[in-house]
Amino acid sequence: MSHIVVTTTTTTTSSSGEGFLNLGYTRSVQGLLKIAQVVALLIAFLCVHCARGWTDFSAFRYFEVVTLWFLIAFLIFYLMHVFRLQSKIPCINWTMTEFLHYGVGTILVFIASIVAAVKSGGVSELEAGSAFGFIATFLLAVSLWTSYKVTCGSQPTSKSEIL
Repeated sequence: MSHIVVTTTTTTTSSSGEGFLNLGYTRSVQGLLKIAQVVALLIAFLCVHCARGWTDFSAFRYFEVVTLWFLIAFLIFYLMHVFRLQSKIPCINWTMTEFLHYGVGTILVFIASIVAAVKSGGVSELEAGSAFGFIATFLLAVSLWTSYKVTCGSQPTSKSEIL
């Protein structure tokens, strides 16, 4: 009688990037850009919200709504990347969703900042809010550009490039 003994060994390794949190994203260029956008939009919102002596009520309400909306939207995108939630909801193209939000956000925050700068009437808080709106616009445009490069960048065109 001969006996055959088969021994199977399974080794599981995990890197630090496979956990519940994606802490590497917080130190990446995209993560730092999102943090800078959220901070700039928060400062812009607070400058206008805390200002006294608004010269045009509707213009600054528009500025508040736009900055607060995109502040919340980009904070949600940031948290989704940190907690890896986009992989749990695969039915949405998150790259395209962020690209569209960056495009719309860049245009609307730029318009709001122009309106706030024109209607500030020499009130320093409103001018500061407008300046941070322009800073946020620049940061959004940079994110739009980097998102465009990822979304519409070099696509493989032949079978040899795919393999």
